[in-house]
Amino acid sequence: MAVIDINADLGEGFGIWTLGDDAALLDVITSANVACGFHAGDPLIMRRVCAAAVERGVRIGAQVSYRDLAGFGRREMDVAPAELTADVLYQIAALDGIARAEGGRVSYVKPHGALYNRIARDPVQARAVTDAVRAYDASLPVLTLPGSSVYKVADGLTVVAECFADRAYTPEGALVSRREAGAVIHDRDAVVERAVRMAVDGTVVAVDGTEVTLNARSLCVHGDTPGAVELARAVRAALAEAGVRPEPFA
Repeated sequence: MAVIDINADLGEGFGIWTLGDDAALLDVITSANVACGFHAGDPLIMRRVCAAAVERGVRIGAQVSYRDLAGFGRREMDVAPAELTADVLYQIAALDGIARAEGGRVSYVKPHGALYNRIARDPVQARAVTDAVRAYDASLPVLTLPGSSVYKVADGLTVVAECFADRAYTPEGALVSRREAGAVIHDRDAVVERAVRMAVDGTVVAVDGTEVTLNARSLCVHGDTPGAVELARAVRAALAEAGVRPEPFA
C-alpha cells in the first residue's frame, strides 16, 4: 500500500486575528506546519496548536519564515546568511520549547512562503537554513520541493520531498508564483484528482501540459484558502479510496 504524509500550515493567526480552522484540520492531517511568530502566529496560538496536535497524535513541524509579519512571509528578502541562520534557529527553538511543554516536540522543519521558494533555487540561503537545523538538531528532516537546492547543501540532513495539490507547477517543477493568475487551484475536483495522481503516480501536470515527476513523501493542503477543511477531507477520502495510507514521514 502506498503511503503519504498530509501536511497543512497551522497557527497562522495573530492576537485576535484568526486564519483557518486549525482544530478541524488537525482531525484530517498527519503533520502540522506551525507558524513560529515571524510570518504569523504568537506564543499563545503556538501553544494552543501544539497542545491540540499532541492530543491528536499529529506531528509538529516548525514553519520558519523571513521576519515579515506585514507581508505574511511572502515577500522575498535578502538576509545575510548568519542572520538568516540565527532567525531560523530562534524559531525552531521557540516552537520546540512550547511543543515540549505540551508533551510533544518539533519533528521536522518546513520553511514558509518566500523563504521556501528562495531556498529551492538559492544554495546560499538554503545553506543558511540547513545550518540552523543542524545547529539545533541534525536529526530533524527538512521539507522542501523535489530538486531543491536544499539537497545540495544538506550535508547529512534528511531532506523530504513535498508536493502541493492546490498549487500550479512550472515545467521545471517549481511552484508558479502567487503573483500570477491560476497559481492557486480552487476547483475541488481538480485538487482531489491531482492529489491522488501525486500520491499514486508521483507526477503532476504542469501549466504547459507537460508531466513533471515529483515522487514526494508529503502532500500539502493549504489551510488558509476558502473551504480548506472540506477540501482536505475530500483529499484524504480520495487517497483512502485509491489505496493510499496517510502516514507521517517523521
